[in-house]
Amino acid sequence: MASGTQTSTEYIQHHLTNLVFGMHHDGHWGFAHNAQEATEMGFWAIHVDTMMWSIGLAAVFLWLFKRAAGKITMEAPSGFQNFVEMCVDFINNQVKDGFHGRNPLIAPLALTIFAWVFLMNLMDLLPVDLIPFIVQKIFGAHAYQKIVPSTDPNATLGMALGVFILMIFYGIKVKGIGFVKELTLQPFSSKNPVIQAIFVPINLFLELVSLIAKPFSLGLRLFGNMYAGEMIFILIAIMYSAGLVLGVIAGALQLGWAIFHILVITLQAFIFMVLTIVYLSMAHEDH
Repeated sequence: MASGTQTSTEYIQHHLTNLVFGMHHDGHWGFAHNAQEATEMGFWAIHVDTMMWSIGLAAVFLWLFKRAAGKITMEAPSGFQNFVEMCVDFINNQVKDGFHGRNPLIAPLALTIFAWVFLMNLMDLLPVDLIPFIVQKIFGAHAYQKIVPSTDPNATLGMALGVFILMIFYGIKVKGIGFVKELTLQPFSSKNPVIQAIFVPINLFLELVSLIAKPFSLGLRLFGNMYAGEMIFILIAIMYSAGLVLGVIAGALQLGWAIFHILVITLQAFIFMVLTIVYLSMAHEDH
């Protein structure tokens, strides 16, 4: 929490700074010791905490579901197996409703996205000072640690880019030359070939803007909502250093926001999954 040696601004900046590994201005590679160094490392710097937590949570998801699949029985499911089957049935119904093509990849992809994003979002419910405090005690005050990967646009836009690549791949694979026609022959068209030729660059510009906007909106929506939720937790945490009365109020606010945030983290994972299904369905359909 913010203390006499750390202002509220410094406290917020510390919690919003990633553990970054990259090239320093003198040419050697290493971890950034402050936000300015992290910025100076540029595009090729690696957000180590985002990579570590996102990959670790993906491993947790795979281990849990593999463990449930290994213990599956024909009898009435119970416990964790019942929970996993409920998740699989829920995702399967969403794919049936939202995806109108035939592709065995979509349902496993949707399940992976929902569970992975949910687990990343779930990290937001941990006390904001818990993991950073432990890391600083072990590695020093310069050891930044953001434990919610979905509050890093590199993670959310990276996942959105993966969805975008699948959209392009299946759009070309399923539609062939029809994919190019969709980009150039709509929304404006004419039977006159000269006028149609004039419309082609206009249509291409409009359709490319619409196409590229999909992954950006997909990634930034998740990032924006989770970043705002994390910021509220940080602001509430600052109140603990303002005395007993505000500390008690902060405890009540933190509990209320955490309960409400359970809905937010679930909803954001669901929206990301549903939009992925819809975008890939559009990639499989001809206009």
